[in-house]
Amino acid sequence: MSDYFNAFEMSPVPAPGPDAVPPEPFRGIYGMPAFVTIPTSDLAASVDFWTRGLSFFELFGIPGTLVHLRRWAFQDVLLVTAESVPERTPTISVSFACVLGQVDELAEDCRALRPESVEGPRDTPWNTRDVAVITPENARIVFTAAKPFDPESRQARNLAAVGIAPPGGAGGNGDNEEHA
Repeated sequence: MSDYFNAFEMSPVPAPGPDAVPPEPFRGIYGMPAFVTIPTSDLAASVDFWTRGLSFFELFGIPGTLVHLRRWAFQDVLLVTAESVPERTPTISVSFACVLGQVDELAEDCRALRPESVEGPRDTPWNTRDVAVITPENARIVFTAAKPFDPESRQARNLAAVGIAPPGGAGGNGDNEEHA
């Protein structure tokens, strides 16, 4: 028996597939379970890149101090003013979910704004297609889209080996009652 259970209904991320439609931008106010704070020495330029290149929108701002950006529910970024930003990109990254149909567009939009800022897209061993972007603040941001699940794939076998069953598959009936 596994301690894992299907809880996809909690997520705004749609089921993977070539026809997956991203959720609308989420404008509600909630207690944020997690968020990223990124220092910037040019708040206006950072907001411009994040909104035009990465498809975030400005939820609200405190002039000259902070801008709260968001895409989907639970994808929150706080841009805060700072004297300077790191000269080198840190090895750590933060990832945001997207759908397959958005990966190439995000890469193109970011390349149009900063031609050398994009790595990928590339396919991963964990069944996603990812694009990495270095922002004007030298933050490494990864947009990751789940690819359609193939129960015969190596990725499916890897997940099964650690006790994760696909929704509706053996051990994954989609019912959370025994875990709730």
